[in-house]
Amino acid sequence: QVQLVESGGGLVQAGGSLRLSCAASGRTFSSYAMGWFRQAPGLERELVAAISWSGDNVYYADSVKGRFTISRDNAKNRVSLQMNSLKPGDTAVYYCAAARIWVHIVRAYEYWGQGTQVTVSS
Repeated sequence: QVQLVESGGGLVQAGGSLRLSCAASGRTFSSYAMGWFRQAPGLERELVAAISWSGDNVYYADSVKGRFTISRDNAKNRVSLQMNSLKPGDTAVYYCAAARIWVHIVRAYEYWGQGTQVTVSS
């Protein structure tokens, strides 16, 4: 139904910026809320940011508020995460995911990308 492919991960110095992009396939992309999650080894998967299908609702984890911005372009079937003022604690595999309900938990998300590694050095 929906396939998601992340890109844009990489290595960046603390204080730097990185922009992640998620390309979606499927005719009903615009019907889904989209989220960005991250997971470091041994830690739980954490919702970083989410955006509703219309873009009129956004959610950010407290740890990234003021630093990260989520956006979507439904015409291009794409969701992005602009990450500024990156910290070493932001190091993780980042996943984009799609949900049909506006609930900020992992199990609400039905479709997942393969993940892209973000590493922030000191």
